[in-house]
Amino acid sequence: MFEAYYKSPIGNLRIISNDTDIIRIDFTDDFFKMQMIPVQIQKCITQLDEYFKGERKEFKIGINPSGTEFQGKVWNLLLKIPYGKTISYIEMAKQFGDEKAIRAIASANGKNPIPIIIPCHRVIGNDGSLTGYAGGLLKKQWLLEHEGAIQQKSLFW
Repeated sequence: MFEAYYKSPIGNLRIISNDTDIIRIDFTDDFFKMQMIPVQIQKCITQLDEYFKGERKEFKIGINPSGTEFQGKVWNLLLKIPYGKTISYIEMAKQFGDEKAIRAIASANGKNPIPIIIPCHRVIGNDGSLTGYAGGLLKKQWLLEHEGAIQQKSLFW
């Protein structure tokens, strides 16, 4: 296992990989400057830089999230949500093929170990409201505004 830290516009990220793939990204208050960054993590950092600069809409890096078979199916659905688009939990459940699985789908979404790259931030409430996000709703709002999926909110009402 390897790890490195990345300063993003929405806070510090800890990126963890195995020998070939990214396996986890965590929001963290910590930041440690690393002397040697493994190639797979450096590629991830480069692509995150491009994403945050508005130059990248799709990630082309190896990922290997650890979870159940059900979670893996949900995470694969998340990967199909286009940049700049959102989907509701009920729409996800319909795509999954079982509307009754909405709570389990929401739970799997919340356990996504590779946020941003597996774009769980693109899932919103049925009424268009922003709902839970591991990094917090302000980060989710920032990501959706960055992608143009929602209008930027004014600081003044």
